[in-house]
Amino acid sequence: MFALRTCPLLLFLLLPSYLQAARILALFPIPSPSHYYYALPYLKSLALKGHQVTSINPYPQKQPIENFRDIPIPEVFDNLEEFLSRAIQTTSLWASNNIGNEYCVNLTKAVLNNDQVRREILKPGAAQFDLIVMDLWRLDALYGLAGYFDAPIIGLAPYGTDWKIDELVGNTSPSSYLHLPTTTHAFPDRDTYSGRLNHFVERAVSWVNWRWKFLPKHEQIYGKYFGRVADKVSLSKIASNFALILVNQHFTLAPPRPYVPNMIEVVGLHIDDQQPKKLPKDMEDFIQGSGEAGVIYFSLGTIFESKSLSNERLQMLLQTFASLPQRVLWKFEDERLPGRPQNVFISKFFPQQAVLAHPKVKLFITHGGMLSTVESLHFGKPMLGLPCFFDQFRNMDHVQRMGLGLVLSHQEMTAADFKSALLRLLTEESFAINAKETSKRYRDQPMTALAKANWWTEYILRHKGAAHMRVAGRELDFFTYHSLDVIGTLLGGALVCLVLIVALLWQLARLAGLGQSKQKKQKNL
Repeated sequence: MFALRTCPLLLFLLLPSYLQAARILALFPIPSPSHYYYALPYLKSLALKGHQVTSINPYPQKQPIENFRDIPIPEVFDNLEEFLSRAIQTTSLWASNNIGNEYCVNLTKAVLNNDQVRREILKPGAAQFDLIVMDLWRLDALYGLAGYFDAPIIGLAPYGTDWKIDELVGNTSPSSYLHLPTTTHAFPDRDTYSGRLNHFVERAVSWVNWRWKFLPKHEQIYGKYFGRVADKVSLSKIASNFALILVNQHFTLAPPRPYVPNMIEVVGLHIDDQQPKKLPKDMEDFIQGSGEAGVIYFSLGTIFESKSLSNERLQMLLQTFASLPQRVLWKFEDERLPGRPQNVFISKFFPQQAVLAHPKVKLFITHGGMLSTVESLHFGKPMLGLPCFFDQFRNMDHVQRMGLGLVLSHQEMTAADFKSALLRLLTEESFAINAKETSKRYRDQPMTALAKANWWTEYILRHKGAAHMRVAGRELDFFTYHSLDVIGTLLGGALVCLVLIVALLWQLARLAGLGQSKQKKQKNL
């Protein structure tokens, strides 16, 4: 009886690290809802567990949450439209990298110059944190906060991994078969020599552009805002010491690939696995009225708005929708859409997960963002992809390769192309079957993404950064990592041996020639 009574007390005394709340600083400055809303359920769950979460983001909560504090950074929306316009229009590989990397430099400066950030975070003695959690999108100067607070750092990759994220933790990332997003260009064909060559060139240009032009700018920012820390620890040293990376990928939704121990797949972190929420009555009534034909859901995401399409594009879409027996839910950002047919329902907002979960929704027309792609496959819906930029091309290329949907260019497609693709997706059963089978595989996991992310986060806290999980490759330079110095030595040695052998053979041949010459002379005499 005494042992039973003292057991909880002993557990409390022996395992304090399991019960102690952590002070967590979250940095998600990208002015894209999908980046932050992917992470938000995770951050809220940490707060629910008793951890104190301070979140620097452009989307503060409308209602207060216990243990959760926002630091709004509205200035990150400055020049966003200009950036998006340039990103969509550029066709140059180098210019595309310049646009994205320069935007991230300016974004980093905006965060560090925010009045509340300077007053409540950067001011000496104003705050202390046990863990840094941040978005991984070329915001390297912000890694300095990990050094400033002497805290481990966890990175979230809402759009999946790329060569630069792999580099942070020394993850294996061969360009021969892992074609990762680098620019706004489409995904190259890894099965052909030309495709592999194209991807190698793209990755090389991206690597050079970052290393030679923009990494030095982040190092300058790091030195300016974290002077004392920068004098002791280089930015590259901090960048190579990520405790954990949570990546929005899964081998059923993307080509399978290797991971180091501190890189964990948590695809669908933002998806609510509980019973889908009920739709508003007007939406539900509209869907139910579709009969056997069902419903098409159309959304171009939160960044690229449908209202920005040209009038010619809008009329082409409206005429095509009007010719279909299906009803259409269209995320359209204006309250009025002239010429809207009766079978089209427009709204500025749709509860997307609830819509995709509805059994009468037959098809998703999407921009191909990572979150939308994951949600569509989670609920087993085929897709028609209209990608605009960045990872959207990679996502939709994989969807098409796996028979889960089709892809068109929203700028170049004709009305005939659009209608033909819709009819194929709605009438050929293979697309729906493949989507349902992929959903089944994806859902067959031992625990939810949120539970997995929480467990590994607290593992990092329990083990003081879990340095034992980090591979040595993360600290090696390019030549050492790829053993180019060893290969060079062996090739050099082989070349020396070859030269010596050739020289020896030449000398022997020369001596043999001289001997024959002497014999001829002696015969002549």
